Amino acid sequence: MNDWIALARALHVAAVVHWIGGLMFVTFVVLPGLGDLPAEQRAAGFAAVERRFARQARVSVAIAGATGFFMMQTLGLWSALLDPHMWRLGAMLALWTIFAFMLFVAEPLFLHALFDRRAAVDPVGTHRLLLRMHRVLTLLSLVTVVGAVAGVHGFDV
Repeated sequence: MNDWIALARALHVAAVVHWIGGLMFVTFVVLPGLGDLPAEQRAAGFAAVERRFARQARVSVAIAGATGFFMMQTLGLWSALLDPHMWRLGAMLALWTIFAFMLFVAEPLFLHALFDRRAAVDPVGTHRLLLRMHRVLTLLSLVTVVGAVAGVHGFDV
């Protein structure tokens, strides 16, 4: 069983690196770069990049979720979600839930249409809102990743 745990952990980390790395690229490269475009072109530019990456992110989030749930079940860690010293498990689960909802439910069902309508009326404000939302998600992701890696290596906050 240890081999399966090791494989799950490796796949989990690879999926998270791709997912959070992509989030950081969008947050710190793509969105600021779009600010240099004329306001009416920003929404289309964002949609072109984000919708391509969303397909990849769905795969990474699915892999992270499947491997995370496998490890939680196999290692019997569900009760650790109640331990304040294991806050990082709850943070990982909460972060995964937010992204799974955004990628698999909100974006396909209503978020794209809402974004397009808002951008047509207020392209500058929509760009600012997207950048702010991505920065918040990036901060939550970084806190979770740092907490998880530090915790695995014995640092107890």
